[in-house]
Amino acid sequence: MRKGFILLNCDLGAEEYIVDELKQMQDVSNAYLTFGAYDVIAEIQAKNQEGFEKAIAIIRKLSRVVSTMTLNVISPE
Repeated sequence: MRKGFILLNCDLGAEEYIVDELKQMQDVSNAYLTFGAYDVIAEIQAKNQEGFEKAIAIIRKLSRVVSTMTLNVISPE
């Protein structure tokens, strides 16, 4: 299981639209509006690294997303 977070900056006024879109995605377990350097944070859980990367690619292509930062969670083995 791959887990991580993606921090998003959106067009002004698009934050709620983006959160609604994220919550409909299969690999997004949570999405939140935030105050600060980023507008939205989403938690992603995918079966493997390939699925994780695919989810990130889809999120980055959403309309009204300006920029993203991805944080991979490192699990001790």
